[in-house]
Amino acid sequence: MSNPRWGYFRIIAGTLAGGMVGFYFMHRAELKYKEMWEERLRKYEEEQNRRKKTEEANSSNEFPESL
Repeated sequence: MSNPRWGYFRIIAGTLAGGMVGFYFMHRAELKYKEMWEERLRKYEEEQNRRKKTEEANSSNEFPESL
């Protein structure tokens, strides 16, 4: 175990393994974040469509003032 080559191997292997694990967790976090914002956008668009429909319904139910 006193061989320096073994120490270098452990450092390189640990760096590579840590990088892969870090990449995996960051990738998962990014996907979750993207999914969260897509859900918020979908809800916002539904709310906008709902408001638009209610405004159109209200404007079509009003009587013309020129009578």
